[in-house]
Amino acid sequence: MFTLTKRFYAILAIVLILLLIPLVAMQFTNEVNWSVFDFIAAGILLLGTGLAIEIVLQKVKSRKNRILISGIIIILLLLLWGELAVGIFGSPVAGN
Repeated sequence: MFTLTKRFYAILAIVLILLLIPLVAMQFTNEVNWSVFDFIAAGILLLGTGLAIEIVLQKVKSRKNRILISGIIIILLLLLWGELAVGIFGSPVAGN
């Protein structure tokens, strides 16, 4: 079972801070134009990634395996984010 730890609250804080970056940028430039859906999608991706890494840190004992699995999770996040943003693979979920 997943227990609420200080790391969980740190993950939430980091996700909120990262989501504040485009929100603040939208106030100063027209080049950043996120909709509510964009913020929800980004929040789900970032929170899901953070929680997945937290589970890896709790369950996996070997440091080498922790780093490897966390790296794979981050790579998957970046690939999915890129696909949603610009459609690097040309799938139906592409942003453009």
